Amino acid sequence: MYNILVCDDDKEIVDAIEIYLTQEGYHVYKGYDGMQALDILKKEDIHLLVIDIMMPKLDGIRATLKIREEHSIPIIILSAKSEDSDKILGLNVGADDYVSKPFNPLELVARVKSQLRRYTMLGGTAKDDQPQSYTIGGLSINDDQKEVQVDGVPVKLTPIEYNILLLLVKNAGRVYSIDQIYESIWNEEAIGADNTVAVHIRHIREKIEINPKDPRYLKVVWGVGYKIEKQ
Repeated sequence: MYNILVCDDDKEIVDAIEIYLTQEGYHVYKGYDGMQALDILKKEDIHLLVIDIMMPKLDGIRATLKIREEHSIPIIILSAKSEDSDKILGLNVGADDYVSKPFNPLELVARVKSQLRRYTMLGGTAKDDQPQSYTIGGLSINDDQKEVQVDGVPVKLTPIEYNILLLLVKNAGRVYSIDQIYESIWNEEAIGADNTVAVHIRHIREKIEINPKDPRYLKVVWGVGYKIEKQ
C-alpha cells in the first residue's frame, strides 16, 4: 500500500482528496501547513506528496525546497492560481507535477497513479532479464539500479528527470521535440508543455554538466528540440 501525504490549509479539500485516494487503495496522511508536512515526513514512510502552494506558517514552495534536501519522492503542487509563473516556480523548486484549482479529482488521482508508477520504476522494482546500462562519454546510467553517474560521481535525479535523461540517452543522437518528450514521459497529450519540459531539462543540465551553459551531453537543437550528443 502506498502512503500519500495531502497538505492543504483547506480541510474540505484535504478530506475530498482523501476520499478519492482511499477509494483507490492508498493510505492518506493529512496536513494543513508546510510545517505539519515536514513533521509527517520525518515520522512516516511517505511515497508521494500533494501540497498546496498558499498555506500558513510554511508555504508549499518553501516546504518543497526543504523536502527536496532529503527526499526524492514525487511531489504534486496544487494552487488556486493558474498563471505559468506559479507553475514554473513549483517545478523550479523540485515539484514533479502541477494541478490548478479547481481541479477534477479524477484527474488528480490519475496524476498520482502516473507519478507513483515512475517512482516505483525508479526504485528498481521493475527489472528486465538483461542488464540495462548505458554509457555516453563520462555519463553512465545503470537502469537496473536506477543510478546515474558523471565521471564516476553519483547524480541524484527526481523520477521525472531520470526518465527524461534515460529516454534521451537510450536514443543518443536522436532529436526529440518538446511535445515528444512530454508525451513519452507524462503519457498524455502535450498541451502547453514547453515550460514544463524546459524546466526539467535545465535541472538535468545543472546536475550532469560541468558547465550547464555550454553542455557536453544534453544539447538543444534550436527550433527542433533536445538530444543527447553521441560522444
